[in-house]
Amino acid sequence: MINRLLSHDLPRSRWLALMLVLIVIGLAIAPFAFPGSKALGVAAKMLVFILLVASYDLLLGYTGIVSFAHTMFFGIGAYGVAIASHRLGAGWGALALGVTVALALSLGLSLLIGLFSLRVKAIFYAMITLAVASAFQTLASQLSDFSGGEDGLSFKSPAWLSPAFELLDAPWMGLTIDGRIISYYLLFAVVTLSFLALLRIVNSPFGRVLQAIRENDFRAEAIGYRTVVFRTLSNVMAALFACVAGALLALWLRYTGPDTTLSFEVMLDILLAVVIGGMGTMYGAVVGAVLFVLAQNYLQDLLKLGAQAFDGVPLLGQLVSPDRWLLWLGLLFVLSVYHFPTGVVGRLRSISAARRRR
Repeated sequence: MINRLLSHDLPRSRWLALMLVLIVIGLAIAPFAFPGSKALGVAAKMLVFILLVASYDLLLGYTGIVSFAHTMFFGIGAYGVAIASHRLGAGWGALALGVTVALALSLGLSLLIGLFSLRVKAIFYAMITLAVASAFQTLASQLSDFSGGEDGLSFKSPAWLSPAFELLDAPWMGLTIDGRIISYYLLFAVVTLSFLALLRIVNSPFGRVLQAIRENDFRAEAIGYRTVVFRTLSNVMAALFACVAGALLALWLRYTGPDTTLSFEVMLDILLAVVIGGMGTMYGAVVGAVLFVLAQNYLQDLLKLGAQAFDGVPLLGQLVSPDRWLLWLGLLFVLSVYHFPTGVVGRLRSISAARRRR
């Protein structure tokens, strides 16, 4: 049953399987096990990033396409929900309309970008997508009357997803089941189903062709596959899943703006998570996204403890200052790439394979 659910793509490592089980259980019980708004917000961001990173891995890891326009589709999903809810008011109809329009726009743009740009070499395609994403970010920042400009848009979510809504009169298992908890489990359900769908795609015959194109596009073309068509379809699928991730983030935050979805920093975060987890492995998106979001949100807290412990030590006290968390994050990234060149998932699988051979 589990084998079929995972599309016959098992972790192939006991440590990886244990890590994935702990992540899934931790995210499933996060509202009960980790009370507090910050912990719940971090868990929700992990869910969004798992889907976002997995959708980008479909492009980079499985097809070998380097695109910098992924945050554009992420932003389209967020702005679709925000604009529809802001103009039409809180309601499921506005939410459905926003998601539908965003998916349709993402479909059209990704199809155009794929058909007109994927015929060029990798570096030129990357530059084209970077230019398109930058133009879209500038457009979203300038259209203040429509998109909110630099300030972004705040909106009200449907009543059941509002923080003021309470499903039960009394707490259940010590937790008040309000709109935030319902929103969180909505994110959990959508991300889980979307991830299983991506896992099915990459393990289908279509996914095998994408991997063949990644390894040698000339040979794939020679044996009869139209590589431009398959690359375009991969680009479209990745864009649609990124659009869903953006809609989920906007629904959780009840806000969207250029900095939250369209900035180049978000694109760099996606790249870091893909590399840390391991390219070409959907499980790498889960591990990479969770590790990156944990480091991004709790590294400063750890450095605060270190600063208190080394208080009075001139050089060391300044080195572990919370203000230098980006330095330590970069150092952790360099070390992870050095010790895990194929990512955490690739490293664990290679260790397990070596043990089986012995």
